[in-house]
Amino acid sequence: MSNQQTLGEVLAALAAVIAERAAAGDASSSYTASLLAKGPNKIAKKLIEEAGELGLALASESDGDVANEAADVLYHLLVGLKVRSVSLDDVAAVLAAREGLSGLDEKASRGQ
Repeated sequence: MSNQQTLGEVLAALAAVIAERAAAGDASSSYTASLLAKGPNKIAKKLIEEAGELGLALASESDGDVANEAADVLYHLLVGLKVRSVSLDDVAAVLAAREGLSGLDEKASRGQ
């Protein structure tokens, strides 16, 4: 068995660190706390920026660059979830409910 953590384990650990930084609330020494203090609109803008960088990396950069940008997106996504009090378990429940459902059917069920 590999010592490498699964994505789920890494995300859960990162979410726990984000929760700790949120509880500490020291925006002067924590980037996470400073983002959370700025609120959902700032975090949304940062997530959009990071998603754009990931899109550009997907189109024309190295696999390493793609992985780095994807990590940035995941981090900012978790900060955004924290500021809105949405847990990874909440997200997992939505994904589990969609399991076995065609993406086209799922979108149609939401009227999109």
